[in-house]
Amino acid sequence: MNLCIDWGNSRTKVALFDKEKIVAEYNFRQDEALMSLKQLMEDKRPDRGIVCSVADHPTELIPFLEGAGCKVTLLNSATALPIMNAYHSPESLGADRLALAVASWSAFPGQNSMAISIGTAITYNFVQKSGIFRGGAISPGVQSRLNALYQDTDRLPQVKAEGELLLLGYDTETGIRSGVLNGIRFEIEGMIEAYKEQYSDINITITGGDAGFFEGKLKSQIFADSKLLMKGLNLILEYNAR
Repeated sequence: MNLCIDWGNSRTKVALFDKEKIVAEYNFRQDEALMSLKQLMEDKRPDRGIVCSVADHPTELIPFLEGAGCKVTLLNSATALPIMNAYHSPESLGADRLALAVASWSAFPGQNSMAISIGTAITYNFVQKSGIFRGGAISPGVQSRLNALYQDTDRLPQVKAEGELLLLGYDTETGIRSGVLNGIRFEIEGMIEAYKEQYSDINITITGGDAGFFEGKLKSQIFADSKLLMKGLNLILEYNAR
């Protein structure tokens, strides 16, 4: 059994795989993640694991996992991948972007692919059909934009992403929600069209915690996969095991 850990800024997400199949998923708060993982290791005893960190994970995490009999791969710029990483500053590349790139390309081998992840940040991750990760783009996510309007102005309120969404906002709350959510939708559509002008056979996959706000609302044909990151981690883990 494979253990895949996505150590994020505020949550830790975990998936257990039996070969290519997810058999269990967990979502822990950071303050409870280490203790919960200790219980999980006692119950499930996975043979191999991979850790993807976009925030600093506890120093005792990997020694603990290995002490429990789990051979661990820490995903970073030096990790072997089934694709080539052509990013010019690999040390600064988020490990999650590597996993997304691997998963999206593996879903469409021999074809151009791009994974769009919508979370705290929105990342566009492009892999050429030859299996070369070229990079993409990064922009603020939904909550980041809502927070910026509230924190960087004197009078604009804090608005939730959930709620009535119109093109024409009729008050400040609906106006902010329209600007942020529709603005992101138009950004994504424009980015997809720009890529299609250069790469006509590109496959687009959307994922991330806030992807649900945009599923079914984009003009382009896209694939939605909430498990894309975990699938990528498992693919990288299997690749290194081989």
